[in-house]
Amino acid sequence: MNTNIIVIPCWSTASFGDTADTSPTELWALGEHLNLCRGARGRLFALHCIAQTMHGFVAARFVTTLVVVGLLIGVGSLVL
Repeated sequence: MNTNIIVIPCWSTASFGDTADTSPTELWALGEHLNLCRGARGRLFALHCIAQTMHGFVAARFVTTLVVVGLLIGVGSLVL
């Protein structure tokens, strides 16, 4: 005996059956966020990006960085 079982997907979205659309409040919040991001790109933005990159590089290689700094201090004290 062959029975066909029809499985209906059970899922829901945040739109609760309506078409997904943005509300004016969401668009306003997005606009405020973009204005805040644009304002953050001041004169020191490039310097801040370089500092973040260097921090990521040093933090990932903390022990190696300590050894290199120690060697540089040691060599510098021998030369002077």
